[in-house]
Amino acid sequence: MTEPVLLDHIDSPEDLRELPREKVQDVVDELRTEIVERVSRTGGHLASSLGALELLTCIHYVFETPRDRLVLDVGHQGYPHKMLTGRRREFDRIGQTGGIAKFLRRSESDYDHFGAGHAGTSISSALGMARALEHTGRGGCAIALIGDGSMTAGMAFEALNHAGHLKQSNLVVVLNDNEMSISPNVGALSSYLSAKFSKPLVRRMKGLAKDFLSSMPGDMLHWAQKAEESVKVFFSPGLLFEALNFRYVGPIQGHRVEVLLETFENVKEMLANGDGPVLVHAITEKGFGYEPAQNDPFTYHGVGKFDVASGHFAPTKPGPPKYQNVFADTLIRLAREDERIIGITAAMADGTGLDRFAKVFPDRFYDVGIAEQHGVTFAAGLATEGMKPVAAIYSTFLQRAYDQVVHDVCIQNLDVTFALDRAGLVGADGTTHQGMFDLAYLRTLPNVVVMAPKDENELQHMLATAIEYPGPAALRFPRGNGVGVPLDPEIKALSLGESELLRQGDDIALIALGNRVHDTMDAASELASRGHSVAVLNARFVKPLDRDRIIALAKRCGAIVTVEEHSGMGGFGSAVLEALADARLAVPVRCLAIPDRIMEHGDPGKQRAEVGLDRDGIIAAATDLLEAKG
Repeated sequence: MTEPVLLDHIDSPEDLRELPREKVQDVVDELRTEIVERVSRTGGHLASSLGALELLTCIHYVFETPRDRLVLDVGHQGYPHKMLTGRRREFDRIGQTGGIAKFLRRSESDYDHFGAGHAGTSISSALGMARALEHTGRGGCAIALIGDGSMTAGMAFEALNHAGHLKQSNLVVVLNDNEMSISPNVGALSSYLSAKFSKPLVRRMKGLAKDFLSSMPGDMLHWAQKAEESVKVFFSPGLLFEALNFRYVGPIQGHRVEVLLETFENVKEMLANGDGPVLVHAITEKGFGYEPAQNDPFTYHGVGKFDVASGHFAPTKPGPPKYQNVFADTLIRLAREDERIIGITAAMADGTGLDRFAKVFPDRFYDVGIAEQHGVTFAAGLATEGMKPVAAIYSTFLQRAYDQVVHDVCIQNLDVTFALDRAGLVGADGTTHQGMFDLAYLRTLPNVVVMAPKDENELQHMLATAIEYPGPAALRFPRGNGVGVPLDPEIKALSLGESELLRQGDDIALIALGNRVHDTMDAASELASRGHSVAVLNARFVKPLDRDRIIALAKRCGAIVTVEEHSGMGGFGSAVLEALADARLAVPVRCLAIPDRIMEHGDPGKQRAEVGLDRDGIIAAATDLLEAKG
């Protein structure tokens, strides 16, 4: 790695703006080298940050951030922004406990005007900021940088429509068009943007124009160039945005620093003249400037440690299969037997494992783009006609479609299965991606079945249970590898609402859900070695809850500890307390769960220990209850 010359003197965009214009390209080059080097050691979001590097640097150079508000959609392209705003020296701990976040955080920097980890929010929030700047008379503008992948989110167009209606003159939308989100984009809009400048007629006309114009003198050349511009307008994707009352600029080359500087300076002048809102359409390449990422932006979107020179990733230790892969392989097996099964994802085919399903059943797989609301109601429509759709959506992302789950699926009692990946603590992605609330937002709904497997083998059987159930069903499972148990060759549906008694006992009952079951069994073994008789129940179902067995355990043991990797408010422990209250049983209960606070990024194992959800925490809680019980 060459030593940075300019970056050592840049702690803020103000420092960047003090450099002469011809030095901006040098800053970009240093940033690209440093981001690749740093991410190779820490892991993180690489290809998206490299693709937006020139855009972010030039925006900070031309506009007066933080007076001018800059909002990044999702934020996984924000590493150049973080480095230019005083956080470059903290990059070795990005995504780690106590380190800076992978996404933007309002609490982290005055330059992070809006935090987000979900797509499609930038234009709405930037419009709100632009309007507030007008109301308060503070001046300045708001700039939303949004990828074409995020433009598949419906609220992005709701915001464009509103901004155009308001004729918001201090709003800039920068469309970072790289034909990708994480996976390659889907949808008519992406096809529209791509196709407009790849049609054979347009390519032929451009080639003819280039040859013809080079031979023309004087005034004739001037008028011919005007005519060529007219052809471009006719085929321009700007017609779509201009219909929404935006001034359209582009498409421009998003990696040409001189082009970007000139464009943003012109846009700034347009805003000064009251000509907003403006949409700048920039064509970029995800992973630009680092050959391995540029050649394979999908693989290099979110990476672990790798060798910079070769691009090869550090070898991973062999281990149990990932939950997402067990889910996908099980779905494939079940789909071979039932042609009604459909797989649905919202721009996360790889993350949910459904890319495996798509290879086997391409005609029964749908990627709806970053459009969870549409995906859920699309599934509901399929179910009305007798299909059995399985919507594989991260726990945190299903939150975006809550009304559709309630209104379109549960109220109508439709046969839709929700596979909630990344339930519980998720590690480095942090606050916006924690799957902490799904039990609370699902178990209150009519008709729905909610369950969580203790391991990858039970996941197989629960998926069969959910698909067999003729109504809405949800199963939640964690990120990462399973626990290493063997997989049963035969997949069978479980008895609805039936828990699993793993250990008999009389002194205290430990009732665990999902990935906390195995640690609970370890805790029970240690408690037994200390002379206590400990029962362990694998709850399996949150709804319907196995009330009879829980009440029987409460009566026999006289003390209960519940364990779940979910928010303590409204979760599994709350369901147990409700059941005991209904039965008028007054027994001491300790509910171990994630406390009512924002959980930051960090190592999930350490976080479990911190909040008492590991083996030692379970032992401590049970010991306290046993001592109180006497």
